[in-house]
Amino acid sequence: MGRYRVTSSSKRVSPIHAPEQYVLPGRPEGAPDSVLDAYRQTQFLLGTDLSLFGDALNLQLRLMHDAYPTQYRTLVFGAIAGLWSRTFQYLGDALLLLTRGSYPSALPLIRAAAESMAAEEAIRGGETEEYLDWVETTLAPSVEHKAIDIELAPFFSGSVLAGDAVLGSVWRPVSNLSRPSFGATLVQIGPESNNQRFTLTFAERAFHLGWAELVLGWLINLAVRQVKIAIDAEPMFPISEEVRAAWTNLASRAQKTLTRDDRCSVEEVDEAGFRRYLFHNFRRNSSAAPKKLLL
Repeated sequence: MGRYRVTSSSKRVSPIHAPEQYVLPGRPEGAPDSVLDAYRQTQFLLGTDLSLFGDALNLQLRLMHDAYPTQYRTLVFGAIAGLWSRTFQYLGDALLLLTRGSYPSALPLIRAAAESMAAEEAIRGGETEEYLDWVETTLAPSVEHKAIDIELAPFFSGSVLAGDAVLGSVWRPVSNLSRPSFGATLVQIGPESNNQRFTLTFAERAFHLGWAELVLGWLINLAVRQVKIAIDAEPMFPISEEVRAAWTNLASRAQKTLTRDDRCSVEEVDEAGFRRYLFHNFRRNSSAAPKKLLL
């Protein structure tokens, strides 16, 4: 773990109250038939994946509960916990959208989660100078505007995103897919298009196995990686042997799930010096023939 600057700030971190339990999204009562079908097929075909994601989020909550006592609530802990709280909500909300067949809407949330986690990892590694300087001056009164002054203080850790195998492998494709490019739009809105015809949809929320596996795979990867960030931050967080065993089991299950040969996945490939994305096993349903797409 990196070394942290000691600050004489009078500011303190108040007790942080986390939810007791994470519960997977339920059946969307009263929703259109396409949304109900997306929920049903996600449960039927990806139930094991959903359970794995839920276990990862509940282990995160356990870590936060264990860190409730006063001795853990340092200012640096507050920086990580604040970003972690945002990450937790991004991941949970993205999964909710996935179970409703709204795959494009989940992508910006996954991108934001990866960026928040990269910031956590940078702070955990000792990059605390900017944060502690911000702590000293934030929440002061603004005389000019008669307001409480909270400086924005952007903190984007590109170096972590570039160097972290898990965060980078999620962030790069998701960032490109969530931007308004023509190829990203077509693969999300017209995945059945061919060389003769664009087959576009408008605000469709129908089940698509390829997209469901991709999005849920990214969510599992990030949810499990978040647990590792907290474990690596020990002794900032108290890590019991029981938690370590739960993490080991979780990581093993994730590895087995996400490397399944028939699962839809995205591979980064180099073509004439440009990074491109090769989609494997892309298909709308389990009975369709899998295909490859190069984006």
